[in-house]
Amino acid sequence: MNHHETKFDCIHFRGSIPCKPNKIDGSICTNCSHYQAIQKRILIIKLGALGDVIRTTPLIEKLRASYSGAHITWLTLSPSILPKHSIDELLSLNEVSLFNLQHSAFDIVINLDKDKEACLLTSLITAEEKFGFTWKEGHIAACTPAAERKLLTGYFDSLSKENTKSYLEEIFEICHFTFNKEEYIIHLNEEMAASWKVKLSELSEGKIVVGLNTGCGPRWNTRLWSDERWQQTAEALKEVGYFPIFLGGELEHVKNQKLSKAANCYYPGHFSLEEFIALSNNCEVIITQVTMMMHIATALKKKMVLMNTIFNSHEFELYGRGVLVGPPAPCQCYFGNTCQFDKPCMLTIESETVVNALKHLL
Repeated sequence: MNHHETKFDCIHFRGSIPCKPNKIDGSICTNCSHYQAIQKRILIIKLGALGDVIRTTPLIEKLRASYSGAHITWLTLSPSILPKHSIDELLSLNEVSLFNLQHSAFDIVINLDKDKEACLLTSLITAEEKFGFTWKEGHIAACTPAAERKLLTGYFDSLSKENTKSYLEEIFEICHFTFNKEEYIIHLNEEMAASWKVKLSELSEGKIVVGLNTGCGPRWNTRLWSDERWQQTAEALKEVGYFPIFLGGELEHVKNQKLSKAANCYYPGHFSLEEFIALSNNCEVIITQVTMMMHIATALKKKMVLMNTIFNSHEFELYGRGVLVGPPAPCQCYFGNTCQFDKPCMLTIESETVVNALKHLL
C-alpha cells in the first residue's frame, strides 16, 4: 500500500496513529469496509460554565441530522461533561489546541461564547461558514445577522427581559436552524450509576427518590433558598411517603450535613462531577434552583421542580418534564446578586408550594 492510497478524508483517520478499524480487525485503506468520507468538518466553541456547555449539546443531534458524514470537533474548558461517543474530537482549551485550530480548516465554525478569547479565536480560524460570535474592528461582533439580537441582549438587561424564546430556540436560530425539542446529551458513567441504584434502592425501600439540590454557586446568591425552607421541604416529602436526599458539591457540604441531621434525611456526601451525575441519575425527581443541576437533570431526562426568581422564565426548556415555581409577586431584581427588598424573593417561595408542585408533577 502506498502513502497516496491512504484515505485522509475518512472519519476514522486519526493523523499519526492507527485508526480504530485497523486496531480492531487489521483493516487498511485499500480493503476497508469501514470507510466513511467526511462531508463536513464542524467546530463548536463553547468554553464557559458547565451548565452552558450541557445546554448547548442539543445542537449535536441537529448537526448529525443536517449533515451526513459530519466530523464534529468541540473546544471546551469542560471536556469530561461531554459524551465521547457523540463527538468525534474533544479538545481542552490549551496552547496545543489553539495552535492546531488556527492551522486547520473547517467547513463550519459555531462559536456561542461571547468571551473575548473565543471570539478572537473564531476570527482567526479558516472556515467557509461561521455562526455565532466573532471579533471585528477591536470588539465582539455577530458572524451573521441571526446572532445580532442575542449579542444585544447581553449588553442591555432591558432587551433581555423582553425575550420570549428559550435559550435553545435562540442558539438554534443563531446557527440558522429551527429547534424541534432536540435533547441534551451528557457523559454518564453507567457503572457508577448502577452502583448508586443498588445503594439507593436499599435505603429508599421502594419509595420515590427526590433529590434536593441545595446550592447554586457564588455568582448570583439571590438564587439561594434558606436552610429552613430546605428542611421543611425534606420533612414534608417524608411525611407523604417520598425518600428525599440532599445533593450538592463541596460548597454545600457543611450545609447538607446540618440539613441531613436536622431533617433526619440521607445525605450521601459530595463527589467528583462524574459520580455526582451518576448519583443524580438515580433520583426520579430533582428540586433545584437555576444552576448546573438544572442542566444535569434535564440531560438525564429527570422530572424537575425548578425555582426561579432573577432570570427570564422564557429562557428555560423543560421538555414537558418540569414545572417552574416562582415568587408570588414578580421578582424585580433581574440578574441581580442582591435583592431590592427586605425579604429576598426566593424566601417568598414557600416549601408547601414546592411540595405541591412536585406532587402535581408526579
